[in-house]
This record gives sequence, C-alpha cells and structure tokens, in this order.
Amino acid sequence: MVLALSGCSGPDADAPEKGLDDPAKKDVAMQLVSSAENSSLDWKAQYGYIEDIGDGRGYTAGIIGFCSGTGDMLKVVERYGAARPGNTLERFLPALRAVKGSDSHAGLGDPFTEAWSKAASDPAFRAAQNTERDRSYFDPAVGQGEADGLSALGQFIYYDAYVMHGYEDAEGTVGFRTMRAQALATAEPPSAGGDEEAYLNAFLDARVAAIRKEPSHSDTSRVETAQRVFVREGKLQLESPLRWKVYGESYHIDY
Repeated sequence: MVLALSGCSGPDADAPEKGLDDPAKKDVAMQLVSSAENSSLDWKAQYGYIEDIGDGRGYTAGIIGFCSGTGDMLKVVERYGAARPGNTLERFLPALRAVKGSDSHAGLGDPFTEAWSKAASDPAFRAAQNTERDRSYFDPAVGQGEADGLSALGQFIYYDAYVMHGYEDAEGTVGFRTMRAQALATAEPPSAGGDEEAYLNAFLDARVAAIRKEPSHSDTSRVETAQRVFVREGKLQLESPLRWKVYGESYHIDY
C-alpha cells in the first residue's frame, strides 16, 4: 500500500528537528498506527469503524481502537454527549459504564455499533475522538518523549505503545510505564546522555516481551518489521520514504 503526498519537498538536512506534535509528523504517526489498527493508511476513514476483535476488550472502534472494556470508548461518548446533547449514542452511556472492565456487549449490540458508525458523519463525534486520543495517548506520550530527549521517531514509539498497551499495567497486560522502567534499567535515554538508538532498542525489547505475555497478542511485527526497522535505518525524524510491514501487510509512505 502506498501513500504519496504531492507538492512537498523532501526533508532539509539543515532544518531544525521537529517533534511528533508537528502537524505533518502527527499525520505520519496516525498513518503508522492505522496500518496496525485498521490495515489502512487512511486513518481519517476510521472514525466509524467498530467490531469485537476477540481480544477480551469488548468492542474496538474509531481512529486508534477505543475499547468498550477499557473505558476510553466511554470517554469518547461522554465527550460527544457534552458537545452534542441528545445524540444517538447518548442512550448507551449506562451500558458502556456497566461493561467497563469486561468484554460484555450487554445493552450494546447491533443498535450501538450501527449508531457508532452513523455518528462518524458528525464533526462533533470526530472531534470527541480526536480529543480523547490527544488527552489520553498522544499528548502524554509526546510529553514523556520530549522529557527523555527523544526524536520524532522515539516519540512515535512511545505513542504507539500507549495506544496498544495503555499507561498502567492491567490484568494480563504490561503498560507503558513498566516498559519504560525496564528500558531505563538497561539503557540511558538521550536526556541523560545516552545513545537514542540503543535506548529505543531497549524500549522495543521491553515491548516485545510485553506483547508475548498478553494472551490476546503474540504477533510482534508491529515492532520488529516496522518500528525496529525505522530505528535501524536511522529514521529519527520519520523522514520519507518509510517502508514497513505489519501483520503480514506491506506499507509505504512517500512525502
């Protein structure tokens, strides 16, 4: 799969480095996450996506895979309700609160999934997803990456771990906080004078170990044939071209 962005020049070697919060870098990050979460680079087409993928977290939906079982889907619907009172998803709030922490579909089912998909046409619903993504995942990951002296690539590696694993450990899962602690035990981040490539590989080692511990995840290609490749190639600014594989599919970004 190829995405070509026309009318843009390649990166200037003398230009100041940009973090992942740069709009162009953030868009690349969203495409990378979407390749793993939705098997597509078109992340903006995923607002209406929803299904149970059988990972024990109930429904997975939207632009980064908000889950009914983990509570972030509930936060999205609450935000949507605050912005658009009386919307078609609001009546499912009691059920979403009840199923948090489980894989249950009680009180949800087809009426809920249909309402979610239809709501994707509402800018207020898309904004609710964007805000929850930034508040709970993107902003904390980028902030910690900046504090650790990481490049845009390192900040993305943190962000993708936040999306897939969350910040804290949960039953049967290892969260970002533990992964980072394990990486710090074996390598110093750039903020402490360490080599970024060595530190990122230590973090990715911790993440691979975490993935293998989860009963619902065993495929490590999201790391080994994607992020690890970027580290090895020295793509610290996520400069194009980017080529990677995830879950058996090949992707390519040029800009």
